[in-house]
Amino acid sequence: MLDSLKEAVLLANRELVECGLVLGTWGNASAIERSQGLVVIKPSGVPYDSMTPSDMVVVSLESGEVVEGELRPSSDTPTHLVLYRNFPDIGGVVHTHSHYATSWAQAGRGIPCLGTTHADYFYGEIPVTATMKADTVLNSYEHHTGIMIVQRFAELNPAQVPGVLVAHHGPFTWGSTVEHAVENAIVLEEVAQLALNTLSLRNDQASIPDYLLDKHFLRKHGKSAYYGQG
Repeated sequence: MLDSLKEAVLLANRELVECGLVLGTWGNASAIERSQGLVVIKPSGVPYDSMTPSDMVVVSLESGEVVEGELRPSSDTPTHLVLYRNFPDIGGVVHTHSHYATSWAQAGRGIPCLGTTHADYFYGEIPVTATMKADTVLNSYEHHTGIMIVQRFAELNPAQVPGVLVAHHGPFTWGSTVEHAVENAIVLEEVAQLALNTLSLRNDQASIPDYLLDKHFLRKHGKSAYYGQG
């Protein structure tokens, strides 16, 4: 079942390690087959270098129950499912504890858009969620993590800002495919480091002007995009 998607999810998880975004087993990637209402995600706590496509776990988007697989799915599966249910255009989700992005999350600060590298991928600040209250941590923590992300995006477009920082925890990114979700995780980590470096040089640095933000984001995204080969 979903053999090609299992292979894609395995490769995405391995790429997170190869790019230095994951240490140990601190991360996960998933992909969805919307026509069947099924999500493929890595198993919980299994070393990346020993995983095979058959180790990937298939779960129901609606119920979260395991449909196929001998191993337990990632503990973050409920968060992924909430994102898939509420962001209907995404095809892949990534979660890491990458160094710089997690530093911003632990500080409870969104990453301001200070330059065009950021603007090429994220249309403005990469937001941070509110701090989760004790009762939600103690009751369905991973599910409520997803709810907190969705609430933070009540007035944001997840297609224009394909990532978020969960306060005190770490980043989540998404994309039209799991490969795009990984790409956004790589970019998020880079702009997190760039922003930290920039503010260490000039702590009052303002965000990029709106006209420059618009130019760089819209030349890559939307119906008028002209960057690349189409």
